[in-house]
Amino acid sequence: MKFSFWVILFIIFYTYIGYGLLLYVLIKLKQLFIKEVDIDELVITPSITLIVAAYNEAPIIEEKISNTLLLQYPKEQLKIIFITDGSTDGTNLIIAKYPQIRLMHQDSREGKVRAIERAIAAVDTELVVFSDANALLNKEALLKLARHYINPRVGAVSGEKRVQVDGLSDASSGEGFYWKYESILKKWDYALNSVVGAAGELYSIRSALYKSIPPDTLLDDFMISMNIALEGYQIAYDPDAYATETTSENVKEELKRKVRIAAGAIQSLVRTKKLLNPFHYPLLSFQYISHRLLRWAITPFLMIILFCFNVLICLANRSEIFYILLFLQICFYMFAFLGAFLANKQMKRKVLFIPFYFVFMNYAMLLGMFRYLFSSQTVLWDKAKRK
Repeated sequence: MKFSFWVILFIIFYTYIGYGLLLYVLIKLKQLFIKEVDIDELVITPSITLIVAAYNEAPIIEEKISNTLLLQYPKEQLKIIFITDGSTDGTNLIIAKYPQIRLMHQDSREGKVRAIERAIAAVDTELVVFSDANALLNKEALLKLARHYINPRVGAVSGEKRVQVDGLSDASSGEGFYWKYESILKKWDYALNSVVGAAGELYSIRSALYKSIPPDTLLDDFMISMNIALEGYQIAYDPDAYATETTSENVKEELKRKVRIAAGAIQSLVRTKKLLNPFHYPLLSFQYISHRLLRWAITPFLMIILFCFNVLICLANRSEIFYILLFLQICFYMFAFLGAFLANKQMKRKVLFIPFYFVFMNYAMLLGMFRYLFSSQTVLWDKAKRK
């Protein structure tokens, strides 16, 4: 049992810290032999279609439209499509007032994937950029994404997701910290080889590489981008192209969102299972297993097993190191529970929300896994309320 305990502890450490450290070392070794191409000053402007899928977004759609029309990109090279299938709150009527935007709307609601594929059928540009209706882009975002396509090996580019956290904040502070860490890992993933899946708030693909996905797909952004990676192309990452969104209104709304994403994560693992074979995709499989599989499907269970093993070992043996480790685990979970208690309070001190959000994410992964395996998950989003 002691040996199993140390193995489990190592896997958990590797999942959240060790992989990042190993990435950093591998990148430094790579840089000794391969010189990076500097694209900071590069400007290329291939034709782009920006697609925004919006369902009942009337309260925020004007802001999204204004943000979109202010993007810096040659107007003759940019087309904009907003698709509002099933919207009943007048979102489509608001968009219809802007002749610069092509509106696609049908009364029936068939899910985001169906909507995206209707929009894709109308694309005749070199690139497609996807963005969420609630995500605001920086003005240079399209230019920053486009420059990576100077490299013929790049098939998709992911922008950075930024979470807007108030100075006086609640548990959303943990989400902001998490995405900052995720951004670092994605930057290093790309420096080594490829990002493992794009973020739906902002990403682009070569139009010719788009491959249809099943209509019941829950994480369309992940599957669309990973299909391109499975064809041997890189998914680039550019933190200078970013999308900013607000946090969920409260913990209950965030849990609803996270559980759905977690169910989609398990579905995605099943549909990309060929990546578990490192003989077909050696480097990408290493990244996929380290950054996705362990975090999404393995570590949430291992955290529970680790704690149980630690208790059993302490009961059976008087070992100082295991008492210390059990004490540290108890303290960590106490901080997490205290963070949960204070989750909806407006506070300046955010340190407690980090362990809370860590436990919260793993709890959501377990719920999402059970939902995917033992319950039905509709493709129609029940949107989380945001601030």
